[in-house]
Amino acid sequence: MALNLLKKYNQLLELNAFSEPQRTASLMGVFDRDIAANLNFNFEGKKIHPTPVDGKIKMQTLFTHLTTKIVDPGTKKRDFDMHRSCRIHWIKFHMEQQKHDKMLIFSVHEPKGYRTYIYDIDEKYVIVLEPLRKVDEYYLLTAYPLRGKDAKKDKFKKKYKRKLNQVL
Repeated sequence: MALNLLKKYNQLLELNAFSEPQRTASLMGVFDRDIAANLNFNFEGKKIHPTPVDGKIKMQTLFTHLTTKIVDPGTKKRDFDMHRSCRIHWIKFHMEQQKHDKMLIFSVHEPKGYRTYIYDIDEKYVIVLEPLRKVDEYYLLTAYPLRGKDAKKDKFKKKYKRKLNQVL
């Protein structure tokens, strides 16, 4: 399990051989190091927080969003997602990187509000942040690799065409 703490971007975490409790412990170790216990977890100098649930900020909720996906939109039931989970350590890498030509960083006005996207073109990996209104900080909403028809259509390049003049 400790081997996963040594993984760097763009290596994938090794999770297949673990039982569910071992897998969760390994992922939680990476999550705690990179996000929950990281006092310098920010993007472009702005502090990042987990999304509040019922007015309360819960790290466990963020961990769930980063390691599972919705399998039933009607009930919002979530199941473990190997593709998200084995890339959880990529989030810290992308937060620390400066903008370059293989990464799109932009903000868009969406129906649910403003969103800031960090899109890794080569890896087809996206991180979604919500800028806070009253302070210069972000909520981390989720992060995931584009797969299937979303990857083929490259929907984030379409979003990029609607980008705001500045990153919020």
